[in-house]
Amino acid sequence: MKTVYLAMSADIIHNGHINVIQEASKLGEVIVGVLTDEVIASYKRFPLLPYEQRKIIIENIKGVKKVIPQKTLDYEENLVALKPDYVVHGDDWKAGPQKQIRQKVIEILKKWGGELIEVKYTEGVSISKLDAALQQIGTTPQIRMGRLRRLLDMKPLVRILEAHNGLTGLIVEKTKVEKDGQIREFDGMWVSSLCDSTAKGKPDIELVDFTSRLNTVNDILEVTTKPIILDGDTGGQVEHFVYTVRSLERLGVSAIIIEDKVGLKKNSLFGNEVEQTQDSVENFCRKISEGKKVQVTDDFMIIARIESLILKAGMDDAIKRAKAYIEAGADAIMIHSKEKSPQEIFEFCSKYNEFEKRVPLVVVPSSYCQVTETELMEKGVNIVIYANHLIRSAYPAMVNTAKSILENERALEASEKYCMPIKEILTLIPGGK
Repeated sequence: MKTVYLAMSADIIHNGHINVIQEASKLGEVIVGVLTDEVIASYKRFPLLPYEQRKIIIENIKGVKKVIPQKTLDYEENLVALKPDYVVHGDDWKAGPQKQIRQKVIEILKKWGGELIEVKYTEGVSISKLDAALQQIGTTPQIRMGRLRRLLDMKPLVRILEAHNGLTGLIVEKTKVEKDGQIREFDGMWVSSLCDSTAKGKPDIELVDFTSRLNTVNDILEVTTKPIILDGDTGGQVEHFVYTVRSLERLGVSAIIIEDKVGLKKNSLFGNEVEQTQDSVENFCRKISEGKKVQVTDDFMIIARIESLILKAGMDDAIKRAKAYIEAGADAIMIHSKEKSPQEIFEFCSKYNEFEKRVPLVVVPSSYCQVTETELMEKGVNIVIYANHLIRSAYPAMVNTAKSILENERALEASEKYCMPIKEILTLIPGGK
């Protein structure tokens, strides 16, 4: 029997996939390379089903002899190992992002006389439409909550953007760009106390109570499916924090970040310009450990935010605290800095990467915004949070619109210069069209 190789993500199975497998089985024994979670997440989107589940589905399709993982978008590793007589694929990859992959497959097959067989693309099937339909169905709290940990397992860097209401949540959920043949999108949302307070016209001093914060979270939960990380400020009293953890876990929030400060909350970017007091290591460790004790699942994450660099307590203090917080049960460490250069963060990363016991590292490059995601990945950062950019960009646009209407005594200039068509914004909202 001749051997036939084909690769697929198998995340959403439709009649086109079955047709390709049937055609492949006419040529010989079919080996299917199912793309791993890491591969799908790197070029397409978060996989709906984990690899093991997708593997089981494909193994049980008639005509499939064997299923193996394909660990790269490139076929080379599996083709060189298997040396199949044929590779089968739909003819839809002759143009577009997969064109170069197709050409490389042809060149590799030539080495042993293999052949590429292309099956006519099945008309009337749109993965993007199926994707959109699944998104409208929504998700469950348990699935959403566990998604952040899955992302950390499959991606070198998880990209998070601030959202402060349902509309900005939809922007984070749906915004995508295609670059270098890959789809880039945000992996989740950061619900910031600063942005939540600002959107309500109130100061960022923990004035907005937790019930109001949960209302904002609920507005976002109702219209999105991606994981949410909540800015928990100091976490409050230890006895109160345990109830916060229970509430967030029940809702399906993936993580809370709490900072090691006490007293009236002041924004970290003010540093020592205002009076800010760092919590003791012992008390903050107790807060982390008590929060971990009340969790019902292993999915929810408590992330410890270290303010030592902000408050000029020194690098040694930051490192000491990171080790202590990890021992107390922190699921990740966030290191914060208000310097214009990322060098302070890079120094911390270098020391942090030497830890015997290491958890994911989180940064928020608000002041050192020139740093690239690639640079952060190379330094060992696992999560990057763009913490306030939607509200900061919305405010000047709204002020300019208001001024334009006043100056021109009509809306024409504002509509043409600052406003998107109302139909466009309605299509963003489910059921709005």
